[in-house]
Amino acid sequence: MNPRTRVLLQLALVLALCAFMFFFGLGAFGLVGADEPRYAQIAREMFNRHDWVVPTLNGLPWLEKPVLLYWKDMISYSVLGVSDWAARVPSAAHATLLVLAVFFFMRRFRPGTELDAALITVSCVGMIGFARGASTDMLLSAPFCIAMLAWWAWHETGKRLWLAVFYALLAVGTLAKGPIAPALAVLMVGAYAFLRRDAKIFLRSIWWLGLLLFLVIALPWYIAVQIKVPQFFHVFFIEHNLERFGTNLYQHKQPFWFYIPVFLLGVLPWTVFSLSALVETIRNCMQIFKNRNPEKAPPDWFEIFLLLWVLIPIIFFSISRSKLPGYILPAVPPAAVLTAMYLHRSANALARWRVIVHAVLCGAIIGGALFAPWRMLRQHPPLRVELWAGITALTVAAIVLLLVLQKGLRALHFVTLVPVVLAMGFLLRPSAVVLDQVTSARAVNAQLESFGVPASSIAVCNVKLEVEYGLNFYRNHPISRYERDGVPARNHVVIAKEGSEGAVQALVGNRPVQRIGGFPPQHLEFFLVSKPK
Repeated sequence: MNPRTRVLLQLALVLALCAFMFFFGLGAFGLVGADEPRYAQIAREMFNRHDWVVPTLNGLPWLEKPVLLYWKDMISYSVLGVSDWAARVPSAAHATLLVLAVFFFMRRFRPGTELDAALITVSCVGMIGFARGASTDMLLSAPFCIAMLAWWAWHETGKRLWLAVFYALLAVGTLAKGPIAPALAVLMVGAYAFLRRDAKIFLRSIWWLGLLLFLVIALPWYIAVQIKVPQFFHVFFIEHNLERFGTNLYQHKQPFWFYIPVFLLGVLPWTVFSLSALVETIRNCMQIFKNRNPEKAPPDWFEIFLLLWVLIPIIFFSISRSKLPGYILPAVPPAAVLTAMYLHRSANALARWRVIVHAVLCGAIIGGALFAPWRMLRQHPPLRVELWAGITALTVAAIVLLLVLQKGLRALHFVTLVPVVLAMGFLLRPSAVVLDQVTSARAVNAQLESFGVPASSIAVCNVKLEVEYGLNFYRNHPISRYERDGVPARNHVVIAKEGSEGAVQALVGNRPVQRIGGFPPQHLEFFLVSKPK
């Protein structure tokens, strides 16, 4: 097979996996959590009024995040129409670009590992999960990670074009989530220069034309929104950056070690090999730093750079008082690349104990997917389901173990992909209905529509924010909240937790309250509240 055909086949495989992992079944279940529907609705409002500057929610400025996600959603809406799955397309597209960047970077700078690095990256649970969400996490992580690859390309070749790409993509990351992109880049490059004991590496990275390019890309929107909404600087930079990092203002407190299990889950199913790669690279780094083995061959400094790239986001956000899983998404792609290099470099990478643990994890992924509907419903599965899931998990683990022990690295990537693909297929087809019913306001809205409840007459009381924001998107109408807005004077239907009829009656006073239905999967009840007599 000639090299050109080989590359085309590899690309076809990578793109097919990206299409399945990131795009397939984007609308299988509705928007979940509070952020997805909120961001999707903000983009819709900007799209409807053709405003590319000021994000608004229900007509009021919403200044928590910069504008890149809303711009991308607006473009998606213009091409695909306004829908929940269209709001997720930008994240899937960014994840695909990141995987392709990994492939071409490794092909150029570490040939022979490009396909493995791309396959590991595309199949990490963290990549798959955030690529399928209408949130800002992937829109920050993809340009940031490609920017760091571009910085290394400049460091290795000296070509200023790569440094220009680095600055341009950091500006894109700044439009996605604010100053965190350049801040992490400064920390990583500075730490790398420190380990190399060469401050010139850091100083040469500071290029005035690159800084100008960064400002030209990132600054216009920040200036425009500040002019239109003078409180932007305080709300965005002070409240949602400094106070979010230094305080628990937004109720996202977690223990200091929170990101250790998050990272381990994020690199599934490659966890055992990723940990081994990190541990070995840390040992090499310590030897270099202490100068214990000067006679040894020069280290691969790119591996040490990848190590810093993994550890710095984890450490940085562990210090933060506010912790959410998506914050360390930028650490997953370098871990995938480091894992691919470790598997190719280390003769002991496929030690029997590692292969056994890896096989167990692959089986657990399938077993977890089969149990998922029952866990979401908080029900104990029937014995036949437990037996079927257990037998399937053990069978998959045994197949992975035998094939990897027999075929080695040639089989590892592909036999690992099989359980990931099967688990995804199950979650996006048989399980999707349950997921939709249990986690998304789309199903709640469908129930309200079946009752003939108008969009303008809905309120919520003592329910999670995802219910309010989800109905806001699916109804395309503001949702009143008793705790914030008081009780609407008009006839309306209020959605409350199961068993809340007495609490609702107490809040509305002597107004008639009639239960008209409910939504058991999310433990909600619907009450018709009439005007005062």
